[in-house]
Amino acid sequence: MADKANKEEVQVEDTAKQNEASTKPQREVSLKESNPEKFLEEFNWHNYEEGIDPIDDGKLEEFEKLVAENFVDTLDDEVVEGKVVYITDRDAIIDINAKSEGVVSLNEFRYNPDLKVGDKVEVLIDVREDSTGQLILSHRKARTIKAWDRVNAAHDEGTIVNGYVKCRTKGGMIVDVFGIEAFLPGSQIDVKPIRDYDVYVGKTMEFKVVKINHEFKNVVVSHKALIEADIEEQKKEIIGQLEKGQVLEGVVKNITSYGVFVDLGGVDGLVHITDLSWSRINHPNEIVELDQKLNVVILDFDEDKTRIQLGLKQLNPHPWEALGDELKVGDKVKGKVVVIADYGAFVEVAEGVEGLIHVSEMSWSTHLRSAQDFVNVGDEVEAVVLTMDKEERKMSLGIKQMTPDPWTDITTKYPVGSRHKGIVRNFTNFGVFVELEEGIDGLIYISDLSWTKKIKHPSEFTNIGDELDVVVLELDVEGRKLSLGHKQTEENPWDKYEAEFAVGTKHTATIDEMVDKGATINFNDDITAFIPNRHLEKEDGTMLKKGDEAEFQIIEFNKEFKKVVASHMSIHKEEEAKIVKDAVKKQEAAEAEAKPTLGDANSALQALKDKMDGKK
Repeated sequence: MADKANKEEVQVEDTAKQNEASTKPQREVSLKESNPEKFLEEFNWHNYEEGIDPIDDGKLEEFEKLVAENFVDTLDDEVVEGKVVYITDRDAIIDINAKSEGVVSLNEFRYNPDLKVGDKVEVLIDVREDSTGQLILSHRKARTIKAWDRVNAAHDEGTIVNGYVKCRTKGGMIVDVFGIEAFLPGSQIDVKPIRDYDVYVGKTMEFKVVKINHEFKNVVVSHKALIEADIEEQKKEIIGQLEKGQVLEGVVKNITSYGVFVDLGGVDGLVHITDLSWSRINHPNEIVELDQKLNVVILDFDEDKTRIQLGLKQLNPHPWEALGDELKVGDKVKGKVVVIADYGAFVEVAEGVEGLIHVSEMSWSTHLRSAQDFVNVGDEVEAVVLTMDKEERKMSLGIKQMTPDPWTDITTKYPVGSRHKGIVRNFTNFGVFVELEEGIDGLIYISDLSWTKKIKHPSEFTNIGDELDVVVLELDVEGRKLSLGHKQTEENPWDKYEAEFAVGTKHTATIDEMVDKGATINFNDDITAFIPNRHLEKEDGTMLKKGDEAEFQIIEFNKEFKKVVASHMSIHKEEEAKIVKDAVKKQEAAEAEAKPTLGDANSALQALKDKMDGKK
């Protein structure tokens, strides 16, 4: 049908050209003769039907030709082209060269708010005649019939189409394209991020059909695709004119945690967060805001990847250059803590000028701690300049130098043998660090914690933060070392135990634990004795076991190594030996009493002789 309409349009144009080539009177006659409506009004049908006024066959053929050229065939489902001849508040009047003009509701032209008289539009005959005899046309139905052909053609040929943004939906917009609802993703609206989608609702825009799903009748369009090609050409052109050190004006397009994207007029550049300010900042929004105009300097660029690195702080001289010669080593400065690390803290003494306070320069104490134990971010501190290198732009500071070194009079305050109180600050496997005052730490070796307890780790004896009494055992001024003792604050109880638990003394106790090769017993909180297996034997030959109470004899005592060995067997063995010894003594005494003397022997012999003589 479209081909027919095009053919008719060509024929009308040819007729118009022929008419323009003739004279004016001839044109008027030709137009009069070629007016079908007037021809019908003036034609005498009665004479023709009665045969009174016969018509020449040539004129009939001409009449049929005129009708075919000027009137459309108003068949159903046929799309024809019409011309807008008048527009009311609600409707558009369309001339399709039919007997009468047709009406189309303006609602069907919402996608084209610029519709005007003279525009050509496609319509479908919806109702030939309504109750008032009016011809009703449908532009929407005509667009629907042609829509898919046009959409497919636009997609295949890559042509640009107009669309009306109807409403917002999840992830994008709904666009009317040729009467078909197409999806416009949010990322395809523009090359820059869109913060307010609603501003596009109700607008007519140009789009490119980028995807069609024939199975589900889905169409995806893009406005961004239309401008990307131009932008790429602009980028190449702009980058080709760039030079390092060049200063350009741009607009802040996007702000991220790592930097700021600046639109340079068709090409974007990145200002990294470290290039925004000579001072440390936590987030770029502390320096710039969206849509802000600012000058930036070209630091570097990549023509192939179209990447541009920009700088903002480089527009101002480095603060170190403006520092001057008035600041020197040994001067006192004030600043704010901006960054804290395990090894120290960075202090900003002037805008863009920082110094490092190493943790070792925060306290006179040789026992190092974390920087967080001394300062916090945002603290205002006063320090002394220790070193300075303006070429390398480095400065080291010290806090402890603000107070006198406590080791200067250490021999006076902490002589060997003096007693003090200290706070437990840290443990090691071999001892405890005790702080006597800020900057004065001493070490108590694990062997100097207790006279009697066998300690495997200092945590078994004390806790971090506990207060301990100590005695200064050794002092190394040059090495800044103090050796302390805790057990020395008390008398050595083993001096007393040496007499109380001397070898041979007897004590009653209970078997506490069965151990390898014997058992242990506790005489008190300090004295633990070991009983070898064979010394656990009882008088009846059985062995003592855990929980049995018995009497024990000390058979070994070593004060230096705190070693005590006891025996139960020796108790009853000793008694047996004593009994045997006493029995031997009694027997010997008895035997001694019964043994004859020499006189007794002589008397006995005399008696025996006398007896023998009497027998005779």
